[in-house]
Amino acid sequence: MNTKTFIRIAFILLIITVNIGCDQISKKIVKQSVLPYETIRVLNDHVTVTRVENSGAFLSAGDSMSKTSKYIFLTLIPVATLVFGLTYLFLKPVSKNVLIGLCFVIGGGVGNLFDRILYGSVTDFLYIKLGFFQTGIFNLADVSIMTGMLLIVLQFFTRKDRSQ
Repeated sequence: MNTKTFIRIAFILLIITVNIGCDQISKKIVKQSVLPYETIRVLNDHVTVTRVENSGAFLSAGDSMSKTSKYIFLTLIPVATLVFGLTYLFLKPVSKNVLIGLCFVIGGGVGNLFDRILYGSVTDFLYIKLGFFQTGIFNLADVSIMTGMLLIVLQFFTRKDRSQ
């Protein structure tokens, strides 16, 4: 393996690992310091920390599915998708923004998948309300996934040659 390939792989693994680490550390801190459903106001009512365990997907989607369906849709398919994404990153040349974006998506996906496999649910704890804008309760893995998707979409819209 040449030096350029080694540096690229190390860069990919570093970004993914940092995303997983930030997610897992933040969840551990919340689990140790916030009771389930306790609400802590950080910036008045604009940013709050409320610990909830989410056994579904984003915004509790799929929470009422059968155990088998949950396993297929919330574990097996995400594992296959993350393996595909990682394989794609290692084998295909992509722009720096797409590379970083995919690393964020994979890191966030692994962070949530790790919780789902180990604990049967994902710890969510952040809530934002700014005027008419408000979120559901989410975690740093969700932030990683959304940031990564934003980078990928921005790359698409800012790319000069759209035929690629």
